[in-house]
Amino acid sequence: MTTIKQTISAIALGSNLGDSRATLENTLKTIDQTPGITVKTYSSWYKTAPIGPSQPDYLNGCAVLEVQLTPQELLTTLLAIEDKFGRVRQERWGARTLDLDVLLFGDLILETPKLQIPHPRMTERAFVLVPLAEIAPDWVEPVSGKVISQLVEKVDSSGVTLSINRN
Repeated sequence: MTTIKQTISAIALGSNLGDSRATLENTLKTIDQTPGITVKTYSSWYKTAPIGPSQPDYLNGCAVLEVQLTPQELLTTLLAIEDKFGRVRQERWGARTLDLDVLLFGDLILETPKLQIPHPRMTERAFVLVPLAEIAPDWVEPVSGKVISQLVEKVDSSGVTLSINRN
């Protein structure tokens, strides 16, 4: 049996259908109770304007996890949690009860048909970078070589407002 070393990973969480705050907070509890995953910290929740078709605003945040899973196992686990919370995939960038994305996995750069790490659009998205900068400002995004606090300065954060402060 191979032992998988512990790796720090960052994920993004979002919801814009139903009771988004309850969904996101229950999702964090579910993730933390999942074998091989520990939630180390998580951001405040931010209200953000949607990308794509007309839909309600999102509640977004990020979490830093300690995982003893491969990147693919983490993705599979997160997709199962989305299903548990009623995620239905109908249209690209459509409204959803829960969206979970793997953003970073240590300093790994990975490109497979089902998973890209770092997340391919994270450096363009204020709704990812603002909450991630709150909890992991010094994490180096391995493709650009820049820390998250530098990346967040380069995006338009005007559509991202603090909704529920964690502190």
